[in-house]
Amino acid sequence: MVNQLLGVSSESEVNEMAQLFSDFVDGCLSVPINLPGFAYHTAMKAREIIIGKINKTIERCRQEGGEVGNGVLGRLLEEESLPDDAVADFIINLLFAGNETTAKTMLFAVYFLTQCPRAMKQLLDEQESLRSTFGGHGEQMLSFQDYKAMPFTQCVIDETLRVGGIAIWLMREAKEDVEYQDFVIPKGCFVVPFLSAVHLDENLYKGALMFNPWRWMEAENQVDPGEGGSDVLLSICSTSEWLPNLLKQTT
Repeated sequence: MVNQLLGVSSESEVNEMAQLFSDFVDGCLSVPINLPGFAYHTAMKAREIIIGKINKTIERCRQEGGEVGNGVLGRLLEEESLPDDAVADFIINLLFAGNETTAKTMLFAVYFLTQCPRAMKQLLDEQESLRSTFGGHGEQMLSFQDYKAMPFTQCVIDETLRVGGIAIWLMREAKEDVEYQDFVIPKGCFVVPFLSAVHLDENLYKGALMFNPWRWMEAENQVDPGEGGSDVLLSICSTSEWLPNLLKQTT
């Protein structure tokens, strides 16, 4: 992911950036004590180095009048209205948000499917059926209509996110006093909703600990495609009345 975003190709550069980013992520999930010897301090130092390397890459590119490969950084530099610090922040935020999330989600999907041969067969049958419509053009890119023609594939994705979701919690700051049941969440307080507590709640999902992609074919779990988003994420909001209200008051 580092080489795709920054356009770097050297293995040593990629390894160095990967280590720095690993230090940054570990520190962001630790106690925020910015003193030497603490993970948070190491993370902030790593972030400074990463930002510095990004800025040097930007400066070198502009001095040479060339392009930064086909990475995201090169595309961002084409937008002349973006200041350099905004470009650097955008890159590091993308790295943080996408850190191994896709790879780990795919890993969970493969694991769950190997434990459920019936789901594996139905998934393969659906995709092979779509592939046959390409008439031997196996390299053809999928369109949005093709994705919509694979409803069971989407069910597998939703169930994977429910049982083995990477984002198990969120952090939000209340921008005003928010009433929840018999409590008032004061303005400025941080709220951490644990999504997995909803995902694995037997009161909300029958057989919550079981991988069952067919549950997303049931009427109560159907979502209007026009609303956007994943079925599993919208299902969370519909089962926790306070969450949508809280999100409206937060950034």
